[in-house]
Amino acid sequence: MHGHKISAAPDYTNAALVSFAINLAWIFFAIWAAFGLVPVLLLAMMLNHLISRLQARRRG
Repeated sequence: MHGHKISAAPDYTNAALVSFAINLAWIFFAIWAAFGLVPVLLLAMMLNHLISRLQARRRG
């Protein structure tokens, strides 16, 4: 084990983002089917606001 060289971990960022987008799409569709378009739009606006706040916090 001493001669085993540790390589860099694979980058799964794109796979995670695609998986997140697919899950978000079916969740939005299920909410739309159950409650209508207005709750989906409100949830989308809330997520956009939270992402914007996170982005502003990370910038400093």
